[in-house]
Amino acid sequence: MNTFIPRPPRLSKSRFLSGLQCEKRLYFEAHAPELASEIDGQRQAMLDMGRHIGDTAQLCFPGGQLVTEGYRQSGAALERTATLMANPDIPAIFEAAFQYEGTLIRVDILERTAEQTWRLIEVKASSRVKAVHFDDLAVQAYVLQGAGIAISNICLMHMNRHYVYQGDEVDLRQLFAIEDLTEAILPRLLEIPSQLERMRALLLRENPPEREPDGHCHTPYECPFWDHCTKGKSERWIFYLPGTKDVVRRMMKQGIERIDDIPSRIKLSALQQRMKDNVEWISPELPHILSSVEYPVHHLDFETFMPAIPLYPRTRPYQPIPTQWSNHVEFENFQLRHETYLCTDPHDPREDLARALLDSLGTVGSICVYSDYEKYVLTALAEALPSLRTELLQLTRRLWDLLAVIQSHYYHPGFGGSFSIKSVLPTLVPSLSYSNLEIQNGASASGIYHQMVFRETDWVEQQRLEAALHEYCARDTLGMVELRRVLAEKARRMAPSPTSPTHSA
Repeated sequence: MNTFIPRPPRLSKSRFLSGLQCEKRLYFEAHAPELASEIDGQRQAMLDMGRHIGDTAQLCFPGGQLVTEGYRQSGAALERTATLMANPDIPAIFEAAFQYEGTLIRVDILERTAEQTWRLIEVKASSRVKAVHFDDLAVQAYVLQGAGIAISNICLMHMNRHYVYQGDEVDLRQLFAIEDLTEAILPRLLEIPSQLERMRALLLRENPPEREPDGHCHTPYECPFWDHCTKGKSERWIFYLPGTKDVVRRMMKQGIERIDDIPSRIKLSALQQRMKDNVEWISPELPHILSSVEYPVHHLDFETFMPAIPLYPRTRPYQPIPTQWSNHVEFENFQLRHETYLCTDPHDPREDLARALLDSLGTVGSICVYSDYEKYVLTALAEALPSLRTELLQLTRRLWDLLAVIQSHYYHPGFGGSFSIKSVLPTLVPSLSYSNLEIQNGASASGIYHQMVFRETDWVEQQRLEAALHEYCARDTLGMVELRRVLAEKARRMAPSPTSPTHSA
């Protein structure tokens, strides 16, 4: 009698890396991909950037041919790859497909050498070699060797952050750096067979493996199943405790699941203790700190985008380029004036943006910000624009960081241990939540800006995206105005306490 032996789902490079990160993630990717969270705007922007970098890297290999068959057309892709390899006139193959023992890979660039061997080149959007890249290259080299392909070099091609674009054509040979990692990769090939065997056995199970969500869910990549794996966790789950996770893991091993269950004998940081206490906390110094601003108070927020491939002379890969600012100006009579700038065409926006900003901020009044990023942008603008250097650097002396004030002098249970404005603002000013905005974070704003200026051709859609960018940036600066007002009111109502902070439910 014949016994049916089920075949495990096919492995791939991405699934192999998922399996190294978390076997539960691998199982879900193969058997229950519908449990993954939808790709958000931030993640989509990263994927789009990666594809753009990959396409640009191919230009470094003139005459190379692309295997156009998609990932669902594996048979056709394998045949097309074999045909291209058999043609000695083709110097490189892009997205070459190979399969060995049930593991399918696509190689970013497979370059033919003079010795009729091949150079394996993996293209990454990062600006340096990372630990995960070794595993990425190792599984590819293992499959290639198993398929009988002679590999002379195993290389990583990444962005060169030191390259300064001078204008005109981008120098692709300087834009990218290629590092030969052959010596470091070869010893790892011995580990691949057992790793793949373990993953195949895992995928034959009827149920996913047990694995508690932890820091591994975010390293080296954000796991798309995080929401699914944590949906049953309490809002007071101990993993949400801010700070180093080493302490959290030790407490979890002791069976402590909730922040409220942390014994008093365990020493916590000030922020961790406030989160455990779960009550509103106001520092006695808060009234004095809030009164230190000088009117008119400007509330400034920048939005930037970081093109991987430089667009403007004297810029580097991933250099932040400010494209937008919002300034809500509050006067002593509490009247507000809103001023804004957004570059809507492909020219270098920095000088026009800086001049408009100097006019808006003037020479008097505090400049309220919510991080040190605005100082970084102003300093970078000063370096890029020598004629405006003095005026721009003078602005940095007027900065008043509301984030630092809240971190040191106020806590609310609704923050959940986070001082991000995305957590603080909806807690203290619910009417200014970000949930009703199309754009909800800076990374998405960067992607929307690039789409509006460099890709979108429909003027109606361009105007819609422009309105969304204005609304998002303005929410940050209006939010700072309202946060200062709420905190000032709380400071006025707090009971006098010269020796200890005030607590209120």
